[in-house]
Amino acid sequence: MRIGIVCPYSWDVPGGVQFHIRDLAEYFIRLGHQVSVLAPADDDTPLPPYVVSAGRAVPVPYNGSVARLNFGFLSAARVRRWLHDGAFDVIHIHEPTSPSLGLLTCWAAQGPIVATFHTSNPRSRAMIAAYSILQAALEKISARIAVSEYARRTLVEHLGGDAVVIPNGVDVDFFAGAEPKAEWQGDTIGFIGRIDEPRKGLPVLMKALPKILAARPQTRLLVAGRGDEEEAVESLPAELRSRVEFLGMVSDEDKARFLRSVDLYVAPNTGGESFGIILVEAMSAGAPVLASDLDAFAQVLDRGAAGELFPNEDADALADAAVRLLTDPQRRAELRERGSAHVRRFDWSTVGADILSVYETVTAGAAAVAEDERTTGLWGRLGFARD
Repeated sequence: MRIGIVCPYSWDVPGGVQFHIRDLAEYFIRLGHQVSVLAPADDDTPLPPYVVSAGRAVPVPYNGSVARLNFGFLSAARVRRWLHDGAFDVIHIHEPTSPSLGLLTCWAAQGPIVATFHTSNPRSRAMIAAYSILQAALEKISARIAVSEYARRTLVEHLGGDAVVIPNGVDVDFFAGAEPKAEWQGDTIGFIGRIDEPRKGLPVLMKALPKILAARPQTRLLVAGRGDEEEAVESLPAELRSRVEFLGMVSDEDKARFLRSVDLYVAPNTGGESFGIILVEAMSAGAPVLASDLDAFAQVLDRGAAGELFPNEDADALADAAVRLLTDPQRRAELRERGSAHVRRFDWSTVGADILSVYETVTAGAAAVAEDERTTGLWGRLGFARD
């Protein structure tokens, strides 16, 4: 099958959607399919052979964050050229309502289109206001996928229609088989995310840290991600700042080793999450998870059975839960066991197969319609009407 996948966000800025698209493309390539991904990318960005650059992106505020998107006449021309050269059997657009390549592709494409909706935003005025503009594009979509029930709810409430829920995927064995790193072990709390993006929740964790360290002075907080490190620890008393270690951006391999090493992974995100891929990665690596009780996080963690939850933005509750877990190795072992079993439903062997089934359904439907139109046209040319 010839599969075209559209990434709305810049390939050179790591994020959950980009990782999902990368892993999905590589899963299909391993199965023998021909895959091409169209994505914004700066000129000097090293790209995998299956990624086609649509040109440089620009930063745009979107869904409580700043996304790097690509839009305009030049981008539209590149979309049309990519569609022409690809001659795809199916086109898979991610975030078709974002002002980026997905919407441009939806306008230009012909044939079967599958769309995945990642965003969970129950009060999106922008999406409501843009409905009339988006409607024509959305009507061309053959099948809709939402990565969670909350992304599906956003779609239904703002744009109408419905979607099948297929979660984001993870290579569980990649994380499970990573080698722990000795220097990251021993009374360590882990956090991965953009330091300077408030909704990722690092300020909440920093607010909780003095209480954690008062109970367990030997604890260290390991932070992986880009951002202003000095600004991140400004709220901490000077004597506690040495208990925070910043690792900067880490490779996929080091991320897996990081998650295999820490005693506790904390996800203090405050909102705007439709899924929680980092929770799945942490569970895959066997890290006990403590997360804010966002609806999407609660769903990923099986309502607290596969990881513990604390009230969103409640630093005291976070601190109390972290101290309790750090002092209870038996409870952490129980969470590791439950998380490792629960996470298998998110492995690409399951998620990829479900997405491929959607592709096969829409391409079979398109083929049947084309055959019906061909036959109907033939009878019409011969002067006969078909019942």
